[in-house]
Amino acid sequence: MDSGYLISFEGGEGTGKSTQIDLLSRRLKEAGCEVVVTKEPGGTRIGEKIRKILLEIDNKNMDSFTELLLYTADRAQDLAENIKPALKKGKIVLTDRYIDSNIVYQGYGRKIDRRKIRKLNNWIAAEYWPDLTILLDIEVEKGLKRARNLSNKEDRLEAEIIDFHRRIRRGYQELAQKENRIIKFDADKTIEELHSDIWRKVNEQLTVDRNDK
Repeated sequence: MDSGYLISFEGGEGTGKSTQIDLLSRRLKEAGCEVVVTKEPGGTRIGEKIRKILLEIDNKNMDSFTELLLYTADRAQDLAENIKPALKKGKIVLTDRYIDSNIVYQGYGRKIDRRKIRKLNNWIAAEYWPDLTILLDIEVEKGLKRARNLSNKEDRLEAEIIDFHRRIRRGYQELAQKENRIIKFDADKTIEELHSDIWRKVNEQLTVDRNDK
């Protein structure tokens, strides 16, 4: 590749993003690609400290704007340390959550003006928006059950009321209808079936985009 490629994974709680990122990363490396994997929040040492603040259930009284700014602070550090250097070297970057999470969780979920969220992220990320976004979609109740089964205790977001999570799912679905880069996948499949679907689409999209560059 003569330039990098940024793939973000998005979805509500319990959609299996981490598992699918790991499988895709291995598949891409087997195909000879250089891959960097990161996550938001927490893809850097500083980001891990921000993640702890954001997800600690004792911080349930956190102001919505504080939450938004902490997420974007984490992103600024992730861009500086991981994403920008990798893309400049022509690598493929896989990130577990990115800008769309802000738009959906703080925009649809917290009801902050989505235009302000986009403006803030345009300032932080500039041209570093995803080339492709993999959206994993599942019924809210199933996703939350999965997430809670994988953890000994709920984090601050998992503990939100069900209507909050329903707004998240609706937000992602609306974004997918507006943004051509977002491809929605049914996350209620087996791990293997879902990986096969994702790999087929990513391989196809990389081929198309390489030919266009």
